[in-house]
Amino acid sequence: MQYQIKGNRRDWPTVGAIVRRLAGGALLGLSLLGGTAAATTADASTIERGRYLAQLGDCVACHTTEKGTPMAGGRALETPFGKLYSTNITPDKETGIGNYSFEQFDRAMRKGVAADGHNLYPAMPYPSYAKMTGEDMQALYAYLMQGLEAVKQSNKPDEMKWPFSMRWGLAIWNWLFLDDTPYQPNTGKDETWNRGAYLVQGLGHCGACHTPRGLLFQEKAMSDAGSKGDYFLAGETVEHWRALSLRNLWTVDDTALFLKTGQNRFATASGNMTEVIMHSTQHFSDADLVAVATYLKSLPPGPYDKPLPAGAPQPAVVAHVPDTLFSSRGGLGYIQFCGDCHRADGGGVAKIFPTLAGNPTVLSKDASTLVHIMLTGGQTAATAAHPRVFTMPAFARLSDQELAEILSFVRASWGDGAPAVDAALVAKMRAALDPQTTDSSKFDTPRLADMLKEANADQLVRGMRLNLETKDLLPEHVGDQLNCSSCHLNAGTVADGSPYVGVSAFFPSYGARAGKVITLEDRINGCFRRSMNGKPLAKDSPDLKAMVAYFDWMKRETKPEDKVAGRGIGKIDRSIVPDPENGKKIYADQCAVCHGDNGEGLRNAAGKMVYPPLWGDESFNIGAGMARTYTAAAFVKRNMPIGFHGKFPLGQGGLSDQESVDVAEYFSHQPRPDFPDKVKDWPKDPKPSDARY
Repeated sequence: MQYQIKGNRRDWPTVGAIVRRLAGGALLGLSLLGGTAAATTADASTIERGRYLAQLGDCVACHTTEKGTPMAGGRALETPFGKLYSTNITPDKETGIGNYSFEQFDRAMRKGVAADGHNLYPAMPYPSYAKMTGEDMQALYAYLMQGLEAVKQSNKPDEMKWPFSMRWGLAIWNWLFLDDTPYQPNTGKDETWNRGAYLVQGLGHCGACHTPRGLLFQEKAMSDAGSKGDYFLAGETVEHWRALSLRNLWTVDDTALFLKTGQNRFATASGNMTEVIMHSTQHFSDADLVAVATYLKSLPPGPYDKPLPAGAPQPAVVAHVPDTLFSSRGGLGYIQFCGDCHRADGGGVAKIFPTLAGNPTVLSKDASTLVHIMLTGGQTAATAAHPRVFTMPAFARLSDQELAEILSFVRASWGDGAPAVDAALVAKMRAALDPQTTDSSKFDTPRLADMLKEANADQLVRGMRLNLETKDLLPEHVGDQLNCSSCHLNAGTVADGSPYVGVSAFFPSYGARAGKVITLEDRINGCFRRSMNGKPLAKDSPDLKAMVAYFDWMKRETKPEDKVAGRGIGKIDRSIVPDPENGKKIYADQCAVCHGDNGEGLRNAAGKMVYPPLWGDESFNIGAGMARTYTAAAFVKRNMPIGFHGKFPLGQGGLSDQESVDVAEYFSHQPRPDFPDKVKDWPKDPKPSDARY
C-alpha cells in the first residue's frame, strides 16, 4: 500500500502538485543575474554541515531529473496552467547560481525573491525555509557554492499560461501570508522538542504536503502555535493522494524507524514518500530523527483526526482473519489478489509487505490513497536498511466495482470503522488518473468472487480453500509445509503460474510418469504424494470432490482440443548449462528474503509458515516436479520472485533464463525427503534428463 504521500486543498490540485513535486528545496525561477558571490572560502566542516542541511531540505529530489546530474535542475511539472521547471543550483556562473551573493541567496530562501527582483512561485517552500537560522543558511550557501561541482546546464523557461505567467500577484501573496521570522525556540520545551520543531517547520517543510491550504493556496498554519495551530500537519488530499495527519500518529520509535528505513510495524512508504525517505530522511542523524518524532508525537489530534479521550492511546487494530473472508465478494477478491502479500489476516510480511491492520491509510476516512495505489501501483523506498525494492503492481484491469468491493472489505476488516469505498469514487479516480495496462496476455483471470453465484458455492469455496490452506485443512495428508497454492499461484488463477483454468477438460489423459491414462483425481493425489510429501485422499472423499468441483468450475467452455493461454508454467531451453555457484548467489540476493537463508522458509511471529521451505525435511520430496532443474527453472522464470516489478497480479518473474536455470539447479539439488515409489516412475517412457533418480 501507499502511505503519507502529498496533501493540499483538493479544490486546487495544480498548485498542490507544484508544492509536492517541486517543494523540496526547489529554487524555482532563480534568475541567473546577481551580484558577485562572496569570495570567502568556507572551511570543510561548514561545507559538510551544508551538505547535511541540503539533505534535510531534500534539495536533490526536485533539482535533479531522472538519470540527470544532481542539482542541475530541469525536472518538469505538468499543470493545467502550463509547465514549470526546476532550476540549476550548482555554482556554474553562466547557468547556475554561481553569481549569487549570500544576501541574494538568503533573500530567495526567506522571501521568495530572486536576484533580479522577480518573485518565485511558492512551489519553492520559502515560507518554511524562512525559519532557518542565519548560521544554517550560511552553511547551506557554502555547500552549494563550494561543495558542488559546477554544471553547465541551461535552465528551461517556464511554460505557464497567462495570467499565471504574471508574477506581480506573488508580491501580494507574500504580503498576506509570508512570515520570514526565523524559528523562535519555545522556552517551555526541551532541546529535543525544539530541534524537532525547527526541522519539521523549517528545512523539512513537512507542512507543504501535510497541512491544509486556504483559498489562495496558503498553508492554513505554518506551526502548531496560534489560533489555527491545530491545522498544522493535520492532513489533506490532493490529486487523489492523502497526506495523512502527522499529529500524534505513532510512537517516537515507530516514527523514527519509518523515516530511517521506510518501514515500521504500521506502514511501508511508497509513492512520493519513497523519494523523501530515499533522498532525505534516511540520512538524518539518529538524534534528528528522534527530535522530529518527538515533536510530532507531542501534537494533539487535529480537526480531522478521530477524537480521543485525554491521555487515551491510538486504537490498536490487530491482525486477524475476518469472518467474511470466504463468504463475501470483497473477501474472495482480497484473498485472490492481495492475500499472498498482505496475508489472510491483513498482517502483511514483516520487512517485506506492509500490514493492513493498524495501517493509517486503511484507517483514514479518505480512501483516495487506497484507490490510487490500487489503480497505479507503487514501490517501496530503497534505504540502507532495506535496499531491496518491492513493487506493488497496478490492479487497474479490475473493474470499478471489484476494486470497491476489495477496498471496502479491507476497511471493514482492519479500518476501525473507516467508511466503505464506493465504485463511483473508483470510476472518478480512474478517469482522472487514466492508468495504463501493458500486459498483452490473453489469459482471462477467473474471479473467485464469482463462485458465490453458483448453486454449489459452498463446495467451490471449500475446494478453493483446500488449495490455499492445504496444510491447515488436511494435516493428515500433507507431510511438509506446502500448500497447493505454493505452486499454483493465487489458488490457480495466475497465467503461467500453473493455473487451473481449463485443466479438467484435459483429463483423463496419458501420464508418462505413471505410464498409463490417469484421471484428474489421480493427478491431484500425485501432488499430495510428491509435492506435499504426504498421503492421497480417498477417491470418494468430500474434500477431493470439492477440489475437482473447483477445477471443473474453472474449466468453463474449454474442450480437450483447445489451447488455453497461460496454461502450465511455460518452457525453458534445456541446452542452458546450469551454474549452481551462480545460483547460490542469486538465491541469496533474490530468494532468501522469503524462503530463508538455508531454504527453511519464512515464518511469522506466531511461528506459522508464510512462504514455504525450498529444501530440508519440510519441503517437497525428490519425486516432485519442482525437484527437477528445468521444471523448476521454468516456474522461477515466470513466477519468482514476487514483488519484483509491476506485472499483474504479483509482480512475479523477472530473472533471465540463465539465472532461472542456475538458481533452480541450486535449490532443487539441496537435501530433501526421498520418494519411496520412485522405482515405479516412467515404466514405459524415457525419464527426463533432469530427474533426481
